[in-house]
Amino acid sequence: MPPWEAIAETIRQHGGEPFVLRERHALGGGCINSAWRVADGGRQWFVKLNTGDKLDMFEAERDGLLELAASGAVRVPQPLATGLAAGQAFIVMEALELGGHGSQVQLGEQLAVLHRHRADRFGWYRDNTIGSTHQPNRQHPDWLDFWREERLGFQLALARENGAPRGLLSDGERLLADFHRLFGGYLPTPSLLHGDLWSGNYAFASSGEPVIFDPAVYYGDREAELAMTELFGGFGSEFYAAYNEAWPLDPGYPVRKSLYNLYHILNHFTMFGGGYGSQAEGMMGRLLAELG
Repeated sequence: MPPWEAIAETIRQHGGEPFVLRERHALGGGCINSAWRVADGGRQWFVKLNTGDKLDMFEAERDGLLELAASGAVRVPQPLATGLAAGQAFIVMEALELGGHGSQVQLGEQLAVLHRHRADRFGWYRDNTIGSTHQPNRQHPDWLDFWREERLGFQLALARENGAPRGLLSDGERLLADFHRLFGGYLPTPSLLHGDLWSGNYAFASSGEPVIFDPAVYYGDREAELAMTELFGGFGSEFYAAYNEAWPLDPGYPVRKSLYNLYHILNHFTMFGGGYGSQAEGMMGRLLAELG
């Protein structure tokens, strides 16, 4: 069965209504998957495609969207189905009309509500991906153990496999041993996180409603989420003011945000190489200087 015919059949089965694919349009903006908008002349769906070995990645994305949707805190596209078609993995989800103008204040308030959804342990019941990289979410009762083993330590191991400079690796080992000193008396709680919240993963619907998508969900320190929003820009000062009004951040956050963003920079080194290695070294140097 050709891939688009199989995808249309999946939409019919899971959508509960007849669907005859009459239109499909390639969409830009993604560097990992190909993205399409498909329609039967009336209803529309959003489809992402990748190689067959990426089915688990799409299944984790589906589960992450469902976890975020269940919180009721902020709008996400509703996933319909995942599957394989002619050797390609796919995910079908609600096609939202994005590109509207909305309120950064509302986005900040809604993110604070999302973070108030808690779990008993840090991590998640399944692994997922951060970008195209495997993201382990083995659950821990202690946040420092989780960050050491499932985040920073995991990325340093990948960096070693990818030929990272010796200085980066030695500084990384020192940081793994001592980063707990950056926390003082601060005790994070397991908050529901989008996990990959940069400016490319949120938008406003045509109605102005904030929408977040492409998650890498887990339960962790909410500071890790806020830190990533600062990494590449794209969030207004009103967003941060609204978040802090709803749930003020700890005074130690400005230092710890570099620790959290180091994870993403190391991941970019794993995916793209280049100058991300030296950027990671610089971040580690500043963090080690804080530790004295």
